[in-house]
Amino acid sequence: MDRIRAIVDRFIGWSPVLLLGALAALTYWLDAQVAAPAPRHDGSTRHDPDLFLQDFKAITFDPQGKPLETLSAARAEHYPDDETAELKSPRLSLSQPGSPTLTISADAGRIDGDRTHGDFSGNVRVERAADPSPPKPPGSPAASGPSGPLTLTTSALHVTTKDERVQTDEAVTIEEPRGIIHAQGLEFDNKAKTLRLKSRVSGTFQPQYVPK
Repeated sequence: MDRIRAIVDRFIGWSPVLLLGALAALTYWLDAQVAAPAPRHDGSTRHDPDLFLQDFKAITFDPQGKPLETLSAARAEHYPDDETAELKSPRLSLSQPGSPTLTISADAGRIDGDRTHGDFSGNVRVERAADPSPPKPPGSPAASGPSGPLTLTTSALHVTTKDERVQTDEAVTIEEPRGIIHAQGLEFDNKAKTLRLKSRVSGTFQPQYVPK
């Protein structure tokens, strides 16, 4: 009995030390959870390229082997910190079934890691081929839209490849068989064949002859 009492007394005597040790360990653990991670010195956090390609061309095919998307550039640099690619003299061509082929070229470009978004700058040129679908009867709403070839020029453009949409807030010039349009900013949907001009729209159109 005396031995048990001695063990209990010894434990009670050491309890403040044990409590302080537990508190110190808890404080250290909490500090480790909220403290900023230690900086890495392997270069992975810097925006530096880890590889580059010269005069490259990448093609994405559909299940039938037809090209859906073609991307080429004079030079491409890949950045591992955000998985983006910087392009020199890029050229992007989108060829979705049932939609006119859309080709975009520029002085420079930037593509995100999954290649669904891209930004192009410097002498941006968008060329849309003529609509491959059968012509609509004269006078129908679809027949009044820009179904022929179309060329768009601007200084900067954002592209969503999956949705085949382009948009910009910069000045744009649009040329098609019916005439020429100048505007400030646009949104163009190649799938829906719709074009929205944002502001300061001006242009000239030639009258179209509709056979009787």
